[in-house]
Amino acid sequence: MRQSAAVYRNVDADEAARLMARDAVRVLDVRTADEYETAGHIPGANLLPVDLIAAAPATLPRDGKPLLVYCQHGIRSVTASRFLAAAGFNDVMNLVGGLSCWRGPREHGPASADRLAGPSSWLVQNADLLPRRGKALDVACGSGRHALLLSAAGLSVRAVDRDADAIGELKAAARRLGFRVETEIKDLETGSADLGDEVYDIVLVVSYLHRPLFPVLTRAIRKGGWLLYETYTTGQAARGKPTSAEYLLEPGELAGLVAPLEVVRRREGEFEGRMVSAVAARKAAK
Repeated sequence: MRQSAAVYRNVDADEAARLMARDAVRVLDVRTADEYETAGHIPGANLLPVDLIAAAPATLPRDGKPLLVYCQHGIRSVTASRFLAAAGFNDVMNLVGGLSCWRGPREHGPASADRLAGPSSWLVQNADLLPRRGKALDVACGSGRHALLLSAAGLSVRAVDRDADAIGELKAAARRLGFRVETEIKDLETGSADLGDEVYDIVLVVSYLHRPLFPVLTRAIRKGGWLLYETYTTGQAARGKPTSAEYLLEPGELAGLVAPLEVVRRREGEFEGRMVSAVAARKAAK
C-alpha cells in the first residue's frame, strides 16, 4: 500500500474534548468490539477495528468532517490514521495516549448497528477460510468495503456492480491505495450472466439476492473453493428495506439455493440489527 503522502496530526485529550464539545469531529474507535463494549468508549464513536480499516474508504462518510481516531493507548490509532490519510481523508487526527488519557464521559455496551463502520461480520468470522493467495470475486460490491478488505488480505479481487458511481468510488480508492482490485460495471439481472468457469477461490455476496444467479456463482468457483453468502430474510421486511419477496429469503431457503455446494457453516436470525441468513458453502475438491 502506498502511504508516502499520508498526513495526519496528533491531538491530546484536552483538544479532543474541545473539538467534541463543538461537534467538530467524527469519532472513530479502532479497538476490538469487546474493548468497545466492556472498557467503554467515547460517546457517539463509530467502531472500525484497525484490522478491518481497509474497509474505511467505502464505509466512512466523506462529508468533510474531520476524523478523530483513537484506541486504548494511541498505538493502533497511529496505524489507522496513516491508512485513512493515505486513503484520502483530508483531516485525520490521532488521539495521543488513546482512551487511557481520556477524562471525558464514556459509554458502555456494544456498538449499535448505525455505529458499525466495517464489513459484514460473516466475512470476518470466516476469515480463516481465505487462502493466503488466490482470486476473489465480490458480487454486487457497492463501494467496495469487502473488495478492499479482501485485497488488503493479499487476494487478487474482481468486484462487479451495476452502479457506475459506486464502482467509480471503489476504483479510485483502490488506485490511491495500490490495491489489486479489478472493477467492472455489470448488470447481473439482464441477459445471460457469466462470471467465468472455476476461476475464483472465494466468491462473496452480501446484501444481494437474485435467485437465477446461483448456478452462475457456483460455476465461477474453483474446485475446493468457497461461497460466502449473506442477505436479508423475510423478517427484515418489518424493520425496513427491502420489503419485496423478490429480495428476501424464506427461512431455511439459502441452503437449498447454494446446492450442490456443501454448507459447512451457517447462521440465521438477527445480526447487527438486520434479519439475515448466511452460509459458507464449499465446492467439492474433485
